[in-house]
Amino acid sequence: MTNERVRHGQYPRQSATVASEAATVAMARQIVRDACAEWGMDQDATETGILLVSEIATNAVRHGRSRSVRVIVEQPRPDRLRVAVVDKSRRMPELHIAGPDSVGGRGLFLVDTLSDRWGTDLLPWGKRVWAEIPTKAGDQ
Repeated sequence: MTNERVRHGQYPRQSATVASEAATVAMARQIVRDACAEWGMDQDATETGILLVSEIATNAVRHGRSRSVRVIVEQPRPDRLRVAVVDKSRRMPELHIAGPDSVGGRGLFLVDTLSDRWGTDLLPWGKRVWAEIPTKAGDQ
């Protein structure tokens, strides 16, 4: 994992490139948990960030067509938390409303419901799916 808290004026960021497999989701949750603890994030923001990255990482592992994915957690402002996952697929995620009997298909609905904003950035080699939430730093 890289801790990218660097020069004055830049915001804290941690990221890791991990294998694209089922265990990736648990690793992504731990990366967010560790970063939020280091940055003094409140418990609600931490738990929401963990759930968001879990859903985004699950989609990347299932649909991303990558041997590895990059998990990113950052604090773009003192009152914001952003989680993201990068994979090599350029296929855009689609928000679906799953039926009551559906086994899956609720991941992006949860992301949309729990985050203030979310989106997908197309990259030359794939895409980055991200979600942002407000925080109350230091209220643990």
